[in-house]
Amino acid sequence: MTRPDAPTAVRQGSLREWNLAVVLGRIAAADRPPSRAELAAGTGLTRATVSAVVEDLLAGRLVAEAEPTPRTGAGRPSRGLVLATDGPAGLGLEVNVDYLAACVVDLAGRVRHHRVHRADLRPLSPAEALARLADLAADARAEATRERLTLAGAALAVPGLVGEAGLVRLAPNLGWRDVPVPALLGRAAPLTAHVDGVPPLVVDNEANLAALGELHAGPGDRASFLHISGEVGIGAGIVLDGSLFRGTRGWSGEIGHITIRPDGPPCRCGGRGCLETYAGQEAVLAAAGLGGADLPADTATTRLAELAGAGDPAALRALAEAGTALGVAVAGVVNLLDLDTVVLGGGYAPLAPWLCPPVLAEVSRRVLTAAWSPVTVRPATLGAAAAAVGGAGSVVRRILDQPTGWLARPA
Repeated sequence: MTRPDAPTAVRQGSLREWNLAVVLGRIAAADRPPSRAELAAGTGLTRATVSAVVEDLLAGRLVAEAEPTPRTGAGRPSRGLVLATDGPAGLGLEVNVDYLAACVVDLAGRVRHHRVHRADLRPLSPAEALARLADLAADARAEATRERLTLAGAALAVPGLVGEAGLVRLAPNLGWRDVPVPALLGRAAPLTAHVDGVPPLVVDNEANLAALGELHAGPGDRASFLHISGEVGIGAGIVLDGSLFRGTRGWSGEIGHITIRPDGPPCRCGGRGCLETYAGQEAVLAAAGLGGADLPADTATTRLAELAGAGDPAALRALAEAGTALGVAVAGVVNLLDLDTVVLGGGYAPLAPWLCPPVLAEVSRRVLTAAWSPVTVRPATLGAAAAAVGGAGSVVRRILDQPTGWLARPA
């Protein structure tokens, strides 16, 4: 009889899965294309094992051989390995208050397609909005096919609380409640087959996916920061030690509904004095005198930046007030979570030159440790595209982490 604590043999399948993930991860993280010999030396695997694993990865269109490095001595030049640019790809989709977006990201993290459709979606039903999104998804799939890419899955970013099976419990700025997004969108646009048990469409909060996009656009995965998406609504993605913090039910990051003043103006969520009522896109544009302008949101933000750059008093005052309110909320989060970096994304990114100073002023005033541990506030690397790019990137990162699911799919 085997003792409960006795070591057990590793299943052959598990060993293969581990070897595939290790070798693929090394190739993905390498600064230059590694050879098979270098992979064997770096992983501790035998050359025969590495060769077998690489053949599987080549056959599955996960890696490709780079051009051989010129050699001056005798012998055949070695061929390094890179992530394939004509294999699996991720589809990122986004529904927001005033736009829809779709993008395709390949295994190496490059954006191969990105399209935005500007429209006020609040008058539309969820089914009507998702039907328009399905058209964008179809265009993205066609472009991926032209680029010799195969969509391995899709992730949809929504500005609200997402429950199990992609049910959008509440998206107050869209007026959505208990919307079965995968069922509605799936009928309009069949996206992909299941890969390793993962559904073809994953629905997540837009701030979470934007934070993931920013995380993987940076130099490394070991990071902690607060990513704030400034749109009509305001959401936040919290990254702790390189991992997204979701909370008990996956609903963390609703920074837009932190109360700035309990007796403040009413918010769409039903509360009063929420951050969104002071620093949301519509509130800032109205304070700057652009509230009645018939401009798309991105054009209005650009116009606001132009006015601020020209020294327009109303624009500068609106941005200073929004930055102050934002700083009050940010300081509370930093005090709670001990973060050292705040990233301003979405519509906040192009306005960062005017928002950062008042945010930093409030953080310096209100964060207990600010005197000896300063907080960095900076614009996002990806800006307004972060949620869609982060969604597509989450699909390809699943493949990088667990390549056996992709390799085991039907041809």
